[in-house]
Amino acid sequence: MRFKLGAKENVHMHDQRSNMPPLMAAFSTSLICFTVINLAFAKAKVYMVLMEDEPTFSVSSKQKYHRVENDYIVYKEKISNRHTIFLESHLRKGSYTKLYSYTHLLNGFAVHVTSEEVLGTLRNATGVRLIHEDVKIEKLTTHTPDFLGISTHVWPRLGGAESSGEGVVIGFVDTGINPDHPSFVTSSSSRFLNSTKFKGKCTSGEQFPSTACNGKIVGAQYFAHGAMANGEFNATRDVPSPHTASIAAGINNVSVIVNGFDYGTASGMAPGARIAVYKAIYAFGGYMSDVVAAVDQAVEDGVDILSLSAGPSSVPSGDSAFLNVLELQLLFAIKAGVLVVQAAGNGGPFSSSVISFSPWITSVAASITDRKYNNTILLGNGQSYTPTEGEINYQVAAAADVCVRNATTITIDSCQNPEPFIRPLAYGKLIICTYTFEYEYESASIAAVADTMKQIGAAGFIITLDPNFGSAVIKGTMVTLQIPAIILNDMQASSALWEYYNSNTVRDMRGQAIIFAAKARILDGRQAIYTGQAPVVASYSSRGPDVQNALMQTADVLKPNVMAPGSSIWAAWSPDSDGDKYIKGQNFALISGTSMATPHIAGIAALIKQKHPKWGPDAITSAMMTTADRTDPLGAPILAESLNELTEATPFDFGAGSINASQAIKPGLIFNATFKHYVAFLCAVPGLDREAVKRAVGVSCPTKGKFKCSDLNTASVTISNLVGKRKVIRYVKNVSDKDKYTIHIKEPLGVNVTVVPETFKIKRRGSRRLRLLFQATETTNAYTFGEMVLKGKQHTVRVPLAVYVASASNS
Repeated sequence: MRFKLGAKENVHMHDQRSNMPPLMAAFSTSLICFTVINLAFAKAKVYMVLMEDEPTFSVSSKQKYHRVENDYIVYKEKISNRHTIFLESHLRKGSYTKLYSYTHLLNGFAVHVTSEEVLGTLRNATGVRLIHEDVKIEKLTTHTPDFLGISTHVWPRLGGAESSGEGVVIGFVDTGINPDHPSFVTSSSSRFLNSTKFKGKCTSGEQFPSTACNGKIVGAQYFAHGAMANGEFNATRDVPSPHTASIAAGINNVSVIVNGFDYGTASGMAPGARIAVYKAIYAFGGYMSDVVAAVDQAVEDGVDILSLSAGPSSVPSGDSAFLNVLELQLLFAIKAGVLVVQAAGNGGPFSSSVISFSPWITSVAASITDRKYNNTILLGNGQSYTPTEGEINYQVAAAADVCVRNATTITIDSCQNPEPFIRPLAYGKLIICTYTFEYEYESASIAAVADTMKQIGAAGFIITLDPNFGSAVIKGTMVTLQIPAIILNDMQASSALWEYYNSNTVRDMRGQAIIFAAKARILDGRQAIYTGQAPVVASYSSRGPDVQNALMQTADVLKPNVMAPGSSIWAAWSPDSDGDKYIKGQNFALISGTSMATPHIAGIAALIKQKHPKWGPDAITSAMMTTADRTDPLGAPILAESLNELTEATPFDFGAGSINASQAIKPGLIFNATFKHYVAFLCAVPGLDREAVKRAVGVSCPTKGKFKCSDLNTASVTISNLVGKRKVIRYVKNVSDKDKYTIHIKEPLGVNVTVVPETFKIKRRGSRRLRLLFQATETTNAYTFGEMVLKGKQHTVRVPLAVYVASASNS
């Protein structure tokens, strides 16, 4: 497997358990993914080994004493020592190196071994539960508090912006943090530090002084043993990089100034929340052994929420997608009461592209917001798109008309290289480039076009859409550049420009342009406009249905869970980043991806946690799902970008819907699910051996009762294979005042759904059992969607339904 990142990111902090040099940290929650790789055993390898003994969390919990207590520390050291003794007693000296002891959530270790023989010895050793090979990691304003109604409807109810999220710690496992960024300056550290259970440490180092943990940043640690063992860690290369912690918990009203232009102010969703960073990702990516160690430390330290943006870029091999080491680690994080928020992935709009599988994780889809930056091109014939004022007209020239004729057409059209250009011809002109397939596969970039244009002395550039792309969305349209530019992300505008250009360009007998009479000017588009439109599912956002194994068999799990803004988001950036040269030296960057949506949900979860400190991860996720918006303010359905058109969004596009923070902090009813329910779910996964589940989670499957995966008590119902009929049970708990609810069902096509009871009264803190019967009436051989709506006097609770009817008959 490999992890991938959504942007170039790398920063470092010193880990006292290593001999690595201390380095400055910067942070990002960009998307991490992993895929399977096969290596010859010519090289040494790193393995993660899980042991049968209990970790500290299981022993200490029963959650009665904290890690600072002597008994806990003694047991933690005992586990680590046992790992050392185990290795010494089974392996010869020099054939291995222990990299980590995992002690809190999992009892195990990461070990660097030198041969297949060593691995065989470990596999046959008594006390070993599981062995997994380490996996390689590769890179692949926010106006949103207003857009989501947080600043007007949530912050005032929590004591104002500065207090919103107070007492909650969000842990970020990624690339570190820049402590000098204005988004992380605070003066209210004393009140916070006296009211939290967080016990993490801040490791100092070069450019990361002990004062870096200033009350806003309350913890910072560094993990790279796996990366070093695999020979890819390079301290001279792994330098500060972009980060997005500001989206979740950046302070309020920070000025966003990029390339000298003021784009307004930014704020995190929970400005009063605190940040703990656990660096495990570098310029080259990273390794799962480091990520697992970082998660273990974060939960041990006492974070409330974990923003991970991590998941496999392809379905993991093995018994189940739910049973790789990281997924297991996250299951135990949930058991410890930590909400894990994970990016759904950037593989959309294709089906089953979600890379966040497990039902215990809150998986986040990405939407487009109503903020637009509309650059304008005004043509010499008076035509314009979003016309504004301008003064100077420049000659327009197609790239092919100002390049040497023997150059490759695709290379010319994509404008990635200055060499083919005839500089005297190109100088001072607006150059037309074409968005080719090279951009889609990331072998070309808009930033490279800008660099080319600067080198050849062009006045600016225009990127047009290739007709072969239809209405596809161009990647990187919101990049901030230091040269005039416009991207015509519209086929009509692209065609109009080419028609104007061709009709005003004089060519000789060979077809070579000799007179450039077409003229245009590019006008400033840096002033944002707000259209008021409803969120739209971004084309890149990964889609369901969820899958349970590498055979792509679909699971009875709704993924993604919920949607948040992810396109063109202003995120805190390290000025020393070695990423995009046009943002180097800047404090903010405009970035898109489900990795941007994830910290929005982490921040909103912090607001819910502050309001309801005793709620567990299941309750918080339920609250966000049952209150999410499926329609715009006028009642029209939310739309989703597909390959060539906008379509009505389904639960496989946006989960339960677009996050509604003001409703999520007062949901009325919630659906609870605990660790034992997740174990029962795993035991019910078709084709998954019960012994495999026991080896993975350390406990046996329940022997009583008939439990199906669709019975997991989540705020959704997904049936991946309905044959005839199926009974589904749900339990709701009232977290508001006494109320009376009436249930309305919008049936999926081909299914009759009945529910008992149809109406019920429920007292404060009371619970109610709901029995749903799904009866197939028509074989659809496709997923169809519906909804269960519970309407009370004070609250409306919505539960999405997704059903695949394989047969309308039980036979």
